Amino acid sequence: MAALVGGLISLVLGIIGIIIWWGYFVKALAAGIPALLILGGALATYLGIEEWKDRRSAEKFDQEPEKESDTSKLKEEVESIKKVVEDLKKE
Repeated sequence: MAALVGGLISLVLGIIGIIIWWGYFVKALAAGIPALLILGGALATYLGIEEWKDRRSAEKFDQEPEKESDTSKLKEEVESIKKVVEDLKKE
């Protein structure tokens, strides 16, 4: 209930304040909108560049040929680890 009363009082005071200081409110909007556009544009540019880098690295990763010797070494290592785990389970 206190939040409702406080909210209504804030709403009424805010409306009265905008009416009384309308000129200052418009000047604040005029000063704030370009700053927000600059910051938003910078953020969008940064995110766009990061997305482009990610896409380019994903394409590069897909184009690299898989080395057969690396794959066979990894398979052998996995098999040896499986054997060790099975031996440990038996103990």
